[in-house]
Amino acid sequence: MTDERKITLTTRAKTSVPIVGLTSRQLNKWLTGQSKSTAVWIKANEFRAKPGSHCIVPDRQGGIGQVVVGIDEAAPLWSYAGLPSRLPNKTYRLSKTASVEHAEQMALGWALGSYVFDRYKKSKKKFARLLWPDGVDQARVTATRDATFLVRDLINTPAEDMGPAELAEAAQEMAAEHGGEVKIIVGDKLLEQNYPAIHAVGRAASRAPRLVDLRWGSEGPEITLVGKGIVFDSGGLDLKPASSMKTMKKDMGGAAHVLGVAKMVMAMGLPIRLRVLIPAAENAVSGNAFRPLDVLSTRKGLTVEVGNTDAEGRLVLADALTEAGDVDLLIDFATLTGAARVALGTDLPALFSSSDAIADSLLASGKRALDELWRMPLYAPYRRLLDSSVADMNNVADGKYGGAITAALFLKEFVSKKTDWVHIDVMAYNLRSRPGRPSGGEAMGMRAVYGLIEDQVRPPTPSAV
Repeated sequence: MTDERKITLTTRAKTSVPIVGLTSRQLNKWLTGQSKSTAVWIKANEFRAKPGSHCIVPDRQGGIGQVVVGIDEAAPLWSYAGLPSRLPNKTYRLSKTASVEHAEQMALGWALGSYVFDRYKKSKKKFARLLWPDGVDQARVTATRDATFLVRDLINTPAEDMGPAELAEAAQEMAAEHGGEVKIIVGDKLLEQNYPAIHAVGRAASRAPRLVDLRWGSEGPEITLVGKGIVFDSGGLDLKPASSMKTMKKDMGGAAHVLGVAKMVMAMGLPIRLRVLIPAAENAVSGNAFRPLDVLSTRKGLTVEVGNTDAEGRLVLADALTEAGDVDLLIDFATLTGAARVALGTDLPALFSSSDAIADSLLASGKRALDELWRMPLYAPYRRLLDSSVADMNNVADGKYGGAITAALFLKEFVSKKTDWVHIDVMAYNLRSRPGRPSGGEAMGMRAVYGLIEDQVRPPTPSAV
């Protein structure tokens, strides 16, 4: 994280410019309490408080007197996200008429709007700064910002510099920062310790596959996060077309998400026993690549016929989900299927869960955090589509329909029936830029999942980001 990003929220300033957030229906009432010159200026600039728009109102000396921002009352977070890059490089403050909840959303939106991926190209952009609004939980906003930036940075880094080893190093660095411990099983040791599916998927690459196992915390419920860590997906011998490979550096997005959630949990000191499992591998092509119609063993003992080598994510997750065992809550993130994107688009992660109560809580958390998901069914009759005549199951369905559901049903076979389980099929990538959400890697559902975990150990608060 660059220094420039760290200082966009500050506690000190000699002077600051007020920012007033208004919905379109509030604008006219607000104008009646302003000076005639302000009202004339607003109308002359045809400012109508459209969400995300802003109007700089001059003072009597020709400087900046105040900034009026149009907000979406239901989602103020993104209404402010464009301001750090659009406003003059000064320090600003939020009008005291805003609620704490509104102020917290503004602070987070401001922070997320200052993201730059500058590992390979130095950014000359100078961002405007915001005084921390009164009453805002600074630790929570900071933890959310830092976790989001971590997710974005990991996904945006090209596969050449974000291989299985580098992904493991990111987990180690984070654990060291917060007092966690990491165990890593590498290469052929995966076979020796019975993680055959992870090994099979990653064995063709020049960079050895591995299983990253992070643990933190010694009290509270046992919560395990599993993230798909395919650092690049060529499709294997069922090779993807070139156009489909252009975003495949993001195929470790599930791993990035669970590290983001873990970073928030550790930074906020939630009283849980946290475990993070990341099967990290590259799905490459070489003489020893696994093949279509091979039958693979798994940690659980189930055999899997390979219907398609491009459905490799569920294979590495199978071993990791089995390793998770019986815990109070098991959550996995994975960039798993194009079918989920066809059903819900690229912005809305698909949620599957074995527990109605947990699913309802997660959906509620997502609404509070403006980080929504959409529940899809674990429709049991579709399990037959994964049947194989030569193995316990196939890794792809017989037919082209319902792919997100059959992928989730495949994973379900490796989850303990004693465990409440959540599977999130996520895009992890913005295909276009919007304020606060630049094109490239993105955290989707991360804030919602953190809120769910927090709700397990602390009562929810109205001001939760």
